[in-house]
Amino acid sequence: MTEQAQKNVYEIVKKNNEIMDNKLRIIDQNSAALFVDKDLFGVFNRLNPGNKADLLSADRQVSDALRRYFSQVDDVYAYQLWTSYFTFGQPLPQGDPTRSAIYRAAEKAAGKMVWYPTYDFTEMFDQSYLEKGAIDFRYLFTATRLLDFSYLNNTTLEKLNPGIERPVLTISFKADTLTSLYEKSIPEGSRYLVLAPDNRIVAGSEKGKIAQVYSDDWVDQVQRTGSGTRRIKIDGVNTIVCFDRSQVTGWMSIVMTPESALAGNLIPLIRGSTTLLAVMLGIVALIFAYFISGKITNPIKKLLGAMRSVGEGDFQTQVVVSTNDEFGILLQRFNRMNDRIRLLVSENYEIKLKEQEAEIQALNMQMNPHFLYNTLNVMNWTAIENGQKELSKMLVCLSNMLHYTSRKDWGAVHLSEEMEWMKNYFYIMSVRFEEKFAVSYEIDARLYDYKLPRLLFQPFVENAILHGFDQTEAGGLIRIRGWIEEGTRYFEVADNGKGMSGDTVHAILYRESSSIGIKNTIARIRMTYGEAYGVVISSAIGDGTKVTITLPA
Repeated sequence: MTEQAQKNVYEIVKKNNEIMDNKLRIIDQNSAALFVDKDLFGVFNRLNPGNKADLLSADRQVSDALRRYFSQVDDVYAYQLWTSYFTFGQPLPQGDPTRSAIYRAAEKAAGKMVWYPTYDFTEMFDQSYLEKGAIDFRYLFTATRLLDFSYLNNTTLEKLNPGIERPVLTISFKADTLTSLYEKSIPEGSRYLVLAPDNRIVAGSEKGKIAQVYSDDWVDQVQRTGSGTRRIKIDGVNTIVCFDRSQVTGWMSIVMTPESALAGNLIPLIRGSTTLLAVMLGIVALIFAYFISGKITNPIKKLLGAMRSVGEGDFQTQVVVSTNDEFGILLQRFNRMNDRIRLLVSENYEIKLKEQEAEIQALNMQMNPHFLYNTLNVMNWTAIENGQKELSKMLVCLSNMLHYTSRKDWGAVHLSEEMEWMKNYFYIMSVRFEEKFAVSYEIDARLYDYKLPRLLFQPFVENAILHGFDQTEAGGLIRIRGWIEEGTRYFEVADNGKGMSGDTVHAILYRESSSIGIKNTIARIRMTYGEAYGVVISSAIGDGTKVTITLPA
C-alpha cells in the first residue's frame, strides 16, 4: 500500500507541475510576443518622458496592449511595465519599483524571462506602512523580463533608438495560486512545499514560512536529484517525499506524506468494505424482489408515466410495447392516440406562427408610408425656405434613407446600419429647422455586435424635433445613449424640449392617437421579443422627455 501510495502521490506532483507549467508557459509566450509588438514599439520610440500628457496617453495605450496579452490568463494578479520615470499598467503602492531586486534581476537577465519567487510586498518595495495592514497582495511571485522592442518593417528590422530606456515587464501572481492547486489534490495529512533553487519557499502548507529559506539537509539532496521519490525521516516521522522540478520556473514541488497517515486510513477502509458488502447483498435481494413484482406492475407504471408526460405537454412520448396481452393492446392504442394529438397540436402551432408573422409584417409595412410622407414634407419646406441651397446634399441623404427603408427583408439590422440611417435623418431635419438642435451619442461599443428592429429610434426623435422643439429657436439637444446591464440592452432617447404632461404620455401609449409610429414600434418590439420588453416614456412640462427602450441581450 505504501509503494502504491508513493507512486500515486508522485504522479499527482508531476501532474500539478504540468498544470502550472502550462499556465506559466502562456505567460512566457505572450511576454515574448511583446518584443515585436508594433504598437508598443511606436509608443516608447516616440515617448517624451518629460511630458506628463504624453505619459498619460502612453499609459492608456500600454495598458490596453498588456490587457490584450494577459487579462484572459487565469490567476494573473497584475501586469505592468516599469521605467525609471513611470510605471505603466495597473497601479500598486510600489514607490520606485526600479530600486527593487526584481528590476535588477530582469536587467541582469538581459531579455530572458526571470521567475522571481514569492516575496513580501512590503519589504520588496519598502512600504513599511503596509506591514500591519490586511492587504491581499502581501505575498506575490513575479515573472519579469527586460523588453527591447523591435518589429519587421517590410524587410528592415526596426529597433528602439539607443538612447531610449528599455522597460521591464512584470507579471505578478498571488502565492495562493499555487496553494489552491496543491491543497485540493494531495492526500489528507500531507504537507507540500514549492522551493526556488535557493531553497526559498514559494508556497507551502505553513503560511507563516512563505518567502523564507527552508534549511533541512534532505532538501539539498532533492534539489540535486530533480525528480523522484524518497522515504526519509522528517522530525522523527517516517515520511514519503515525492518531488518534481518545474520545466518553466525551475522550482521544486515537494509533497510530504507520513506513512502513519496511510496506515490510519486502512481501518476505515476495511470497515467500509464490510459495510459495502452487506449493502450489496441487500441490494441483490431487493433486485430479485423487484423483478418478480415488475412483471405485474411495470406495464401499469409505463402507462401512468406516459400519461403524466402527455399531461405536461410532451406529446413525443411513446411507450415500448413488449407483449401482446391485454396490457400490450392498451399501450398500442395509447401510442396511436398520442400520435394523433401531436399532429393536431403541431398544425395548430404552425397556424398561429403564420398569423403572428403576418401581423408583424403588416405592422412593419405601416412604417414606410408614414415616414416617407414626413420626409417629403421636410424636403418641400427646405426647397421653399432655403431656395434649394441645401437640396443636393439632402437628396443624397434621402437616397440613402430610402434605400435602407425599401429593402424587401424587414428583419433585424445591425446597430451601425441604424445609426448611419439616423445621421442622414438628423442632417435633413437640422437643415429644415436651421440648426435649432444638436445630437450627441453615448453608445456602448458592445451593442454594435447585436441586431435590433429597423427604424427603432425614428418615431421618438421625430417626436422630439417636431413637438418637443416646436417652441425652441435654438439650444435644443437630443441625446441618444445605449448600454448593457444584467442581460438587457437599454437605449435612451432624451431631449431638453418643452416636455409633455402625464395625460399626454398616457394617451400616446394607451389611447387612440396620432402617434402611429410609436405604437407600431412598441408592438414590433413586443411581438419580436415578448411582453417583458418595450418602451417607457417619462416626461414633465418644461423638463424635456426621456424614452427608454429595452431589448434582450
